[in-house]
Amino acid sequence: MKRNLSSWRPILSVSILPVLAIAPSLLWNQPGRAQEGERVGLIHASRARQGMNSLADSESRLKPTEILTDSSLERTSAMRQRIHSLSNYRFLAQSVPPSSIIRQGRQVSLNGRILPLTWTQQPANSTSGDFRTWIADVGLMQSAGVDLLSNADSAKQPVQWFSVSLTGAQSLAAQATGPYRYLDVTDFARLAGWEISADGNILKITSQTASVTGIRQAEIESGDRIVVDLDRPTPWQVNFVDKPSPSPTRTPNPPDDPTKPAIPAKTPAAPNLETPDDPTKPALPLQITPAAPIAAQEWSIAIDAKVAPALLQGTFSTSKQLISLKVEPDGAKTKVKVKIPLGWRPQVFSLGNPNRLVIDIRPDWLVEKNIVWAPGVQWRQQYQNLGTARFPVVWLEVNPRQAGVKILPILSNPPTDQGTAPLLQTAEVSGAAAAINAGFFNRINRLALGAIRRDNKWLSGPILNRGAIAWNDRGEFAIDRLTLQETVITPANQILPISHLNSAYVQPGIGRYNLDWGTTYTPLSGNEIVVTVAGDRVVSQSPGGAVGTTTFTIPANGYILALRSDFFPADQLSVGTLLRLETNTVPADFNRLPYILGGGPVLVQNSRVVLDAKAEGFSDAYVRQTAIRSAIGRNAAGNLLIVAVHNRAGGAGPNFAELAQILQQMGAVEALNLDGGSSTSLYLGGSLLDRPPSTAARVHNAIGIFIQP
Repeated sequence: MKRNLSSWRPILSVSILPVLAIAPSLLWNQPGRAQEGERVGLIHASRARQGMNSLADSESRLKPTEILTDSSLERTSAMRQRIHSLSNYRFLAQSVPPSSIIRQGRQVSLNGRILPLTWTQQPANSTSGDFRTWIADVGLMQSAGVDLLSNADSAKQPVQWFSVSLTGAQSLAAQATGPYRYLDVTDFARLAGWEISADGNILKITSQTASVTGIRQAEIESGDRIVVDLDRPTPWQVNFVDKPSPSPTRTPNPPDDPTKPAIPAKTPAAPNLETPDDPTKPALPLQITPAAPIAAQEWSIAIDAKVAPALLQGTFSTSKQLISLKVEPDGAKTKVKVKIPLGWRPQVFSLGNPNRLVIDIRPDWLVEKNIVWAPGVQWRQQYQNLGTARFPVVWLEVNPRQAGVKILPILSNPPTDQGTAPLLQTAEVSGAAAAINAGFFNRINRLALGAIRRDNKWLSGPILNRGAIAWNDRGEFAIDRLTLQETVITPANQILPISHLNSAYVQPGIGRYNLDWGTTYTPLSGNEIVVTVAGDRVVSQSPGGAVGTTTFTIPANGYILALRSDFFPADQLSVGTLLRLETNTVPADFNRLPYILGGGPVLVQNSRVVLDAKAEGFSDAYVRQTAIRSAIGRNAAGNLLIVAVHNRAGGAGPNFAELAQILQQMGAVEALNLDGGSSTSLYLGGSLLDRPPSTAARVHNAIGIFIQP
């Protein structure tokens, strides 16, 4: 779908609206904790692969138990030109953890690398001159390789980094405040040998210069292993190098949904095969041969350590999984670049005594994790098994009844309904602590294609009887196929059905547009008849002209009717005609719920799979597709499951039937598919949890989780 650029919001005081600042970076780590194994002999990089069995047997005992699968922060490099009002969001970002803030900022210099990472310093107590340093947790993990281990208490975070293991009573103090969760890294930094100082907005962190002392390779049962020996612990990070690539399984032709065309109007190109789009009426012809599938993708593990040229004189071994391996010096840093099959990711973790960085190339890269991130918010990741298939699932379980937790629809370009942006940017600008991409949209005009209702206002009406999720502030939720039934009735009791409300989905019939759409309406199709209604009375009727050429003002006390294809109702809508408007939802229960977001298809109801994609206007080709998926569900406890499912180990992503079974296995009593493929993005505390930001597309809308202390 779309390329990902993210802007981020700098910390100000809690009473000031956020200002958008932007800094470039791409950090995507998978740190892990492993149990100590016996030290294996050094294999110089110049040696060909031989005698690997003993090395593999020894190193195979170093299985990581805690590895984050998550993405990084990616930020744009220039100031955003326009700052949007966030007055519609009641929960604005709370910038900091405890009180008595002395210093704070949005950038960290880690051995000279400038990172968009939130931090704050404060006195150790009311009388002390010593400062405690707090850093956002997920960002710390992604930028330095500090592994966040599973926990059961949001106020304590166990961590692992080489031989520094702080667990149990020694776990780092943690506090979730607004959109971030901060960790007190003061004691950790001392044990890690880091020096910390604040310089304005920048927190400077330096570690002692490290050196690579050896590079070894081994075959393991699940793939390949690369071991980088180090003379001391040092920060590291995992970066995605290649552009987004297609799913391992080729999709049907045409694969994309016509309501969200993948093809630019003036410069046709092959559709993105990884992107499963909504398959209704095509806005553009799709008679284009798909691009050849990409066989591999490259990842780079950047290590803050020097490497001696002598270690790089030989060649490295390759395999079916390890398509290429390069080790490149970069000043005081070393880059280990691996090219691996699509759907695979390097699993990277550190070990101490002696200090090593282990890089495993294996199809089952995800390591299970269960972190209580904040009261009412739990971050989990694990494999869900369907037969022989193993699907990596990253999700948040959110208690909507938890004090301080609020759930809202959020737009990428508030207050307007038009526009797209990376979820990272959308979530941070809104002040959300967590978010997931939500409904479908047209990628050319960047308007929603499905239901969006906020505070009882229809920003975009439902289409095609598609599934939607509705909720209120009391923690009540409903998931079902949704239709909005509207009619205007004339004095002669002539009933004129409205086909769509505030919708960019253009079909024959009558579209209605009120101020929730905007202050003006510009025809979305040619040869429309535009009828203006004010005070329940028709005040004008005129031709709409060519698409996008004429702008009509939407009256403050009325609406506009756009007649398309069938112009017979125009005779019933002459100037001066008094009209009565009736509106209802099916199911009727959705009428009372102020927040609604559409997706589809519905996956689970009453704990049973109820998948019927055709009933929601999805094509057979779309139903058969395998792809990365986003979904939202509710379990028996009334908690929300906000879910991202990626490619099965060594294969393709789930189809709808598999996705429904996965949600059912996870305990969902009802569940809904959301926009997926390259749109799939799960955000928490300043980062994407499920993928590198550069692979995530721009999206129109999302479901945001806000935390108010």
